[in-house]
This record gives sequence, structure tokens and C-alpha cells, in this order.
Amino acid sequence: MRIERSWLGVVLVAVAALLSLYPWTQAEADDYRIGAGDLVKIAVFGSPDLGTEARVSQSGNLTVPLVGVLQVAGLSTAEVESLLSRRFIDGNFLRQPQVSVLVTEYESQKIAVLGYVVKPGQYPLRASGSVVDVLAEAGGVIAQSAGDQAILTRVDGSTKKIDLDALFRGDSAQNAPVKGGDRIYVPRAEQFYVYGEVQKPGVYRLERNMTVSRAISAGGGLTARGSERRVIVKRKDPDGKEQEYTARSTDVLRADDVLLIKASLF
Repeated sequence: MRIERSWLGVVLVAVAALLSLYPWTQAEADDYRIGAGDLVKIAVFGSPDLGTEARVSQSGNLTVPLVGVLQVAGLSTAEVESLLSRRFIDGNFLRQPQVSVLVTEYESQKIAVLGYVVKPGQYPLRASGSVVDVLAEAGGVIAQSAGDQAILTRVDGSTKKIDLDALFRGDSAQNAPVKGGDRIYVPRAEQFYVYGEVQKPGVYRLERNMTVSRAISAGGGLTARGSERRVIVKRKDPDGKEQEYTARSTDVLRADDVLLIKASLF
């Protein structure tokens, strides 16, 4: 059963909570270099008062209780842990400090979200960032306008198609992890046109495997004079020329098809 798109914003936030299970691997976390704007959480075992959560300044500095200001931009979390341990020992604050440093918001690493989302823009990478997390931050997809697939483009130029309907149903295979510099694009949904003997002629969203019969229903159904047996589909061929076809109720539509519903002969 397809999820009503008017509920997608709510569903997206809920799915984000369930599917944000894609933390960076340990090797990737060790290789990451802290940058300006990152939010860093510091914990000192046995000394909770020395723990803090602070954002790295634009000049690359981090202020830590007792230690003061440290230049951390360009360092890995392991290097910051070692630096803090030395400062605690040199300052005679602790003898054998056990320090843990975790980046919780990668503000210096951003993901661009473009297309038919509520709030397009750039969003900082989270510690467990994935497609659904970023889409949730962007307010979700726009109901009735967004397509069924999103495109995830990596920094190296590689792309991955994301099945949004499967993602919103909880398919973890669609919830790919994201990294700084990635882009997520949600295109406009494909459309079709229906006019003639229907209650509500106009332009409508083309759903997957949409038949002529379902398209007529989307247009409010037939008028008293309309006939489902007298339907013409106007469709452009590969050369861009418009062709006309007599359609059956079970025929599947394509993007930008135009349906003409004629009146019954009797």
C-alpha cells in the first residue's frame, strides 16, 4: 500500500529515528579531520565535570574546561584525545586521564538537498548521517510534487538512485549513508494530462504503473456522457512528433501522455 504523500513529512521524521543506523566506520572516523563549525563532545572518564560539548570556532579553536583554548582544526579525534591528555597531565589536573572525543555535528562537512523538498539548502553532516536524516532536516519531500526517486550524487561523481516510496516504508537498503560534499536531488514527479468527458480535467501526478482507468479516476471520474471505451492517448515518439493511439482501460501511461476522453456514442 502506498503512503499518502500528505503524511510524508511526519513519516519521514519517524523513519529517520528508526533508520539512522549508518554511523561512519571506525576507519573513516579516525581519518576525519575536524573543521570549523564542527560540534565536538568531550568526555573524561571519572571526571564528568571536565566533560563538555562545544563548537569549533571559525578560527579552528575549541575551548575546554581547565585546559583553555586549543587549536583543533585539521586534527583527528584521536589526536585531540592525545593533546587533551597531555594538557591534563602537564597542568597537574589528572594523572592518567582517559579522554574520549566525538564529533556529533560535521558542520564543516555539508550535504546539499535540492529539488522538490520543503526546505532546499545545505545541511551539516551528522555523526550517523543518512539519506532519510538529511531529507528530514530539509522538511521532507513536497506532497504531490516530488517524484518517486531521488538521486544521490557522491563527491567522486558516482550516483545512486533512491526509491523514495521504499525508503518511506522502512527499507533500510534505500537509506544510504551520506558524507560531506554529497548532493541529494528530488526531481519533480512525472505528469500526465486528461481532458474531455471527465469531471476534473487537468494535469495530474503520474504514479507508477498508472493505467488509463486509474487516470480517469484521478480526474474525478467520467461525466454522464463519458465512455472508458473511447479514449485517445496522445504521445510523443522518439523524434518528438505527437502520435495518437486508441487506449484500453488497462493500458499503462507514460510521462507527459495526454488523455482525451470522448463521449459515448449512445
